[in-house]
Amino acid sequence: MPLPLFRQLPEKQALLGRTTVFTVLTALVIALFVSAPTASAADGRITGLAGKCVDIAGASSVNGTAVQIYDCNGTNAQIWSNPGDGTLRALGKCLDVVDHSTADGASVQLWDCTGNANQQWVVTTARDIVNPAADKCLDVRENDPTNATRLQIWTCTGKANQKWTAPASGGGSTPSGFVVSEAQFNQMFPNRSSFYTYSGLVQALSSYPGFANTGSDTVRKQEAAAFLANVDHETGHLVYVVEQNTANYSHYCDLSQSYGCPAGQSAYYGRGPLQLSWNFNYKAAGDALGIDLLHNPWLVQNDSAVAWRTGLWFWNTSTGAGTMTPHNAMVNQAGFGQTIRAINGSVECDGKNPGQVQSRVSAYQKFTGILGVVPGNNLSC
Repeated sequence: MPLPLFRQLPEKQALLGRTTVFTVLTALVIALFVSAPTASAADGRITGLAGKCVDIAGASSVNGTAVQIYDCNGTNAQIWSNPGDGTLRALGKCLDVVDHSTADGASVQLWDCTGNANQQWVVTTARDIVNPAADKCLDVRENDPTNATRLQIWTCTGKANQKWTAPASGGGSTPSGFVVSEAQFNQMFPNRSSFYTYSGLVQALSSYPGFANTGSDTVRKQEAAAFLANVDHETGHLVYVVEQNTANYSHYCDLSQSYGCPAGQSAYYGRGPLQLSWNFNYKAAGDALGIDLLHNPWLVQNDSAVAWRTGLWFWNTSTGAGTMTPHNAMVNQAGFGQTIRAINGSVECDGKNPGQVQSRVSAYQKFTGILGVVPGNNLSC
């Protein structure tokens, strides 16, 4: 995984790891509690613009029924449940984006619950209701508070027509279920690229449900901090999506592989939070995640959730120049230093580049401080 600004070309052996991935779709949602008199989380309403309620048109449970805003009236057409599986439900069906669209202006409707990504929602601490697949917010069309105005998804703007109070659900130590809250994530990366969304990270967690979810609360937070500290170093504080040294791009094609480099010799440069590189790594990651990254490596720089998934793939499956995966290093208390060895040990560890090692360690110590846990032992490699 090449560092955009600083890292030398890593040894091929230090990069590769192959695995099979759990394909569990488990996006986690929890509601935000506020004290506005028109927005009671306990009664199951979702309230928003002008204090009006998210409403099922005609109280119909037929697939495709429009979802709209309407004066709050206490009927079942305005009672929503948040069961903790990523869905929002009314009348026994799910809030659904029409035709699986990710485009601005795509309408939302009521539909049989399928578990698909167009029915997954995350309520953020900023009171947005986000569909992670589209990375867009539930939105009142044209900012119009008139009864029966249809709801849609739209690029998140922070305006009043995208602010909601939703019913509460159980599970998780933060609104996302991840041990790092969105506020803490923003504190860690105040100047990050808009590409690296918190919702994209939360969506990606379902690919590796054991990540930051194994062991004690301290161990879970240490693992999350360790992953994000290495990400911080690899991407210049989550600023860089792609490797900055374009002179390296043509070097990452290993033509000895039977499948070659179908996207082009210079297509497999570093991308994403742990800077996935080399054709064989794109092939292995894509195979594990069920995505054709060998033929379309650009997905890693165009889709936030895919990018985060590739980072989690490497973290949970690759030993690199070490003897254990970064996930196992943290869960088994081997220490943060072993995560560095797995990621770039052939270039940085054993005194080869102490400055870069210290950069990672410093970020880890900062992030464990934000999460309120001790960093543990064996921080260096």
